[in-house]
Amino acid sequence: MRLTTRTNLAMRTLMFCAVNGDRIVRKHEIAEACNASENHLAQVVNTLAQRGFVETQRGRSGGLRLARDMDQIGVGEVLRAFEASLPFVECFDCETNSCPLSEACRFRDALEAAVEAFYSAMDKHTLGDMVRDNAALEHLLRMSGGPRVGLCGSPARKRTPASAPAHPANLDA
Repeated sequence: MRLTTRTNLAMRTLMFCAVNGDRIVRKHEIAEACNASENHLAQVVNTLAQRGFVETQRGRSGGLRLARDMDQIGVGEVLRAFEASLPFVECFDCETNSCPLSEACRFRDALEAAVEAFYSAMDKHTLGDMVRDNAALEHLLRMSGGPRVGLCGSPARKRTPASAPAHPANLDA
C-alpha cells in the first residue's frame, strides 16, 4: 500500500500545525518545511478545512491552525478523507471495473480485508499521538528565531558550523 502525496502532505501539515499550536501558521512556512509547492499545499489545506481539520484565516495576518484539539483528530479519519475516494484496485470501483474475474475473485476479498485492517490500525492513533513527546519532530517543525532544520529530507536553510555534522572526509587522522 502506498499513500498519495496529498495524504502524506496532509499529515505533515497537521503535525506542523500541532507543533506550532500557539500561533497561526502560514502556508509558505509549511511548504518550506515540507519541501512542497504552495499550489499543491493549497489544495491540501482546502480539503483539510472543508473536512474540519483546520480553520483558515484570510488576510495579512492570515494562515491556518487546527480546528480542534489534536487528540480529537484521528489519523484514520485523515487518511480516509484523502484516500477513500481513490479505489485501491480497479475492481473496488463498480463503475469503472473491467476485470473479468471480479465475480469469482477471492483476491479482491483479501485486499478488501487488508485495506480495512490498515484503516482500523490507523484509527487507533490520533494526531496527538504523532506529536506529543516527540522531541525530534518538535525540533524539526517548531517555528522559532533559531536555525531551521529541514523536514522530509530537504536540507536545512542555514546551519552554523557547530551544528553541522562531522563528515568522515573532513576529520583529521
